[in-house]
Amino acid sequence: MAGRTVRKRNRSRIVGAAAVAACAALVLSACGSTKDDVASGGKGGGDGKGKVGVILPLLTSPFWQSYNDYVPKMAKSESVDALKTVNSNSDPSQQITDINNQLNQGVKGLVVAPLDSAAISAGLDQAERKGVPVVAVDVAPEKGKVAMVVRANNVAYGEKACEYLGQQVKTGKVVQIMGDLASVNGRERSQAFRDCVKKKYPDLKVLEIPAKWESDTAASKLDTLLNANPDLKGIYMQAGGVYLAPTLQTLKSKGLLKKTGEKGHITIVSNDGIPQEFAAIRKGQIDATVSQPADAYAKYGMYYIKAAMQGKTFKPGPTDHDSEIVKLPSGILEDQLPAPLVTKDNVDDPKLWGNTVK
Repeated sequence: MAGRTVRKRNRSRIVGAAAVAACAALVLSACGSTKDDVASGGKGGGDGKGKVGVILPLLTSPFWQSYNDYVPKMAKSESVDALKTVNSNSDPSQQITDINNQLNQGVKGLVVAPLDSAAISAGLDQAERKGVPVVAVDVAPEKGKVAMVVRANNVAYGEKACEYLGQQVKTGKVVQIMGDLASVNGRERSQAFRDCVKKKYPDLKVLEIPAKWESDTAASKLDTLLNANPDLKGIYMQAGGVYLAPTLQTLKSKGLLKKTGEKGHITIVSNDGIPQEFAAIRKGQIDATVSQPADAYAKYGMYYIKAAMQGKTFKPGPTDHDSEIVKLPSGILEDQLPAPLVTKDNVDDPKLWGNTVK
């Protein structure tokens, strides 16, 4: 959530239904396809034109700063008339106000990155009453109507971090610096990491820091944990945009920031794929990160909102862009975009979005 020097009330970069509008006509949907031959439905279909509001959760994270930069570029490439982005400043209640303000401006579609997967339902309900489709990015709402969730597989984030740490650290203590457990992103990453270690690497002991996507909380609790566990062998940071700087600073202050290959090096896996993480991998400060696709989030957020405004719907199945649309337990659809593991072996890959940021 995804990454963010965030206030205490911040909620995670947290994570829609394929139904776009009620219609008596039969809707013929392509199975997972994102090609233009998807049949139109809902109010007979539209031309996909009209203003689109784009609401950000925050801008104190390099991840969301990059997403924000991609939005106008991807809106242009997808022929979407996107308004200037709105920043909710880590405040879930402000995000609902932002949604209402956009609706009052007459937008025909909304692309929202929810701060709180439960609280966002109030805004989604307002949009539904006005007949305005919504695409959720990064976080799947717990309830409410959305045309699609654009998100990577957060369970896979935790599993990839577990696999990497388990291969590097055979025995001993590892800690996961968790996100907000009130968010689906934080819960999925945490539980997946926990379950994977228990199943595949039983000689590892998992310690946990609930940090709520807050950098100061992460730093303080990691400092305390290291005082009691100076023999820590590994760290999984669930959001590099929030936790990278405070984690490295805390380790440095305790004389524990050893480079890869040096005696006493603590193996660190992060999550986001921001340029700062890539730089840390190159320096040997951290070992790996899972690249959360900020560019694809922006691109397919725009793609799906245009499709929704045209009345198009989708079904579960593989897409034409190396992802898969899945139906979540809530019944809403999610396009799970690829999120590769980045190590020193592929950190210079020019295809990684983190290497395209100027």
